[in-house]
Amino acid sequence: MDFLKPTDTVEAMLVAGANKSKLAASDLLIRGILSGAILAIATSLAMLATVQTGIPLVGAIIFPVGFVMIVLGGLELVTGNFAVVPVAVLDGRASLRGLLYNFGWVSLGNLIGAVAYAGLFYLTLPQNGPTAGVAEKLVTAAQAKTLGFAALGSTGMFAALSKAMLCNWMVTMGVVMGLTSTSTVGKLIAAWLPITIFFAHGYEHLVVNMFVIPGGMIFGAKVTIRDWLVWNFVPVTVGNFLGGFLFTGLSFYITHRKKG
Repeated sequence: MDFLKPTDTVEAMLVAGANKSKLAASDLLIRGILSGAILAIATSLAMLATVQTGIPLVGAIIFPVGFVMIVLGGLELVTGNFAVVPVAVLDGRASLRGLLYNFGWVSLGNLIGAVAYAGLFYLTLPQNGPTAGVAEKLVTAAQAKTLGFAALGSTGMFAALSKAMLCNWMVTMGVVMGLTSTSTVGKLIAAWLPITIFFAHGYEHLVVNMFVIPGGMIFGAKVTIRDWLVWNFVPVTVGNFLGGFLFTGLSFYITHRKKG
């Protein structure tokens, strides 16, 4: 059988977290850029599917294709690392400095990749074609993810935080589920399911938003960088970390780590 027991899965999480904290900055940056771009492509694909079918759930079912490419390609996604690197620190296999080093370089890479794809996607607009309608959806989404929260004041801030926590609970479950199998098909199916859940609910994901909000701004959304940082980037980063670390990383570590 290619299924790993929970205790072995947690051991795999700890090994992965330790290794990630020690990778060269150039590797973290390159793998982060690729992850940001791939997740952005998957997001535009999901939006395209929603526009063409009029059924958001279809987009949610398709979206995980980008995530499984990242998992199978051994790339770096900071939201996934929010679960595995901190528990490696707790277990003494990584340092706090290594954690900050990983989070910093991977976040930068994810941002570069996502924004670069947004720019390239914008350049396809003159030809239009099958992507017609996605630009309008990006504008609407960018404004909802910033101005929509701002209009609610403190309630909006807590909504962004909560949606981010729930989002990364499922994203990091995708990471963990991907570790439960040693086969390509097993990893693909196991990782696919939690990602569909988060996207279908419209939860807030830091790296997805690195594409959606700048992309929406490029296409004309009335959103400023300050709107993005204050009403989305900060609360979503905090929420993604808390959700990934507390609900997945720490919980699995406490209950399934090998004793003794």
